[in-house]
Amino acid sequence: MTGTPLGASSGPPLRAGLVGYGLAGSVFHAPLIAATEGLALDTVVTSRPERQEQARAEHPGVRVVSTADELLKRADSLDLVVIASPNRTHVALATAALEAGLPVVVDKPLAGTAAEARELAALAEQHGLLLSVFQNRRWDSDFLTLRRLVADGELGDVWRFESRFERWRPQLKGGWRESGDPAEIGGLLYDLGSHVVDQALVLFGPVTRVYAESVIRRPDARADDDTFIALTHADGVRSHLHVSSTAAQLGPRFRVLGSRAGYVKYGLDPQEAALREGARPGAAGTWGAEPEEAWGRIGSGESPVTGGGRPVPSLPGDYPAYYTAVAEALVGAGPNPVTALEAAAALDVLEAARRSAREQTAVSLR
Repeated sequence: MTGTPLGASSGPPLRAGLVGYGLAGSVFHAPLIAATEGLALDTVVTSRPERQEQARAEHPGVRVVSTADELLKRADSLDLVVIASPNRTHVALATAALEAGLPVVVDKPLAGTAAEARELAALAEQHGLLLSVFQNRRWDSDFLTLRRLVADGELGDVWRFESRFERWRPQLKGGWRESGDPAEIGGLLYDLGSHVVDQALVLFGPVTRVYAESVIRRPDARADDDTFIALTHADGVRSHLHVSSTAAQLGPRFRVLGSRAGYVKYGLDPQEAALREGARPGAAGTWGAEPEEAWGRIGSGESPVTGGGRPVPSLPGDYPAYYTAVAEALVGAGPNPVTALEAAAALDVLEAARRSAREQTAVSLR
């Protein structure tokens, strides 16, 4: 395991119920829960027969049920509920689980609005229960490396943070993520935008001003598929964030400019691809590691033709650290790794970005 050891691992594992076995549930949550010391995947909720069989094959011995109600009827037999179902269900399912007395992890976005997120946070506090949000991209290899560079002052005072999460998907895939129905909470702004906004807030803190451009480029598309967000942070840093499904040439994942140096990094963290291919965490020193040719570079004044600067070894990505931290928080051995109030702050920005794009104006948050 790459995460830190669980302090109370000598006791029986905490039993987790997982609602949803689509992409999020099967590729991210189930494998990471199963790989975490101190946690055990007890129950999977999915109504689709093919996904039920998939869950049984991938996690022998797991209990499979068709509805969240069936899961919650066994609340006394569980220690955690993980919600990885479509976005529109997050608030209702999290509310039901908390009212059943269960701690909850919710995949991002926690809710459709910041107000709903804060209501859930208040409900969790009222019941004395953990409510955490799965923001796995905080444990990306490149982001961990950038956090260290910023913390160590390698860039000097950061002036501009450029972050791109781009793909080339000219053909629609279908499904609720591409639906234009506002109730689905689809589109890239709330999907990939949840990641890039959260990372900007973690690095540079609160935002005072938001400007966004959000468009639908692909024929027959109904949800935003090419969005730009400009943030002004309270400390003066400017974040320029791009999310797109229509980028025929991908830009750098990060380009960060400071008073001393700049950092440029291409390519995505390898953990999602590894999980999709069936790899599982466990081998220390190899999980989340990037090859040298994928490392970013730091420097100043170099030729754009040669790239310049010196390579910066990438820290290993560590998605397992999230669930290790959840397990520790559940036994009182550590803090909640991503709180609902942090998710609400990101939703404040996403809501302002949606308003900015619609009204074609900048929006002040403070």
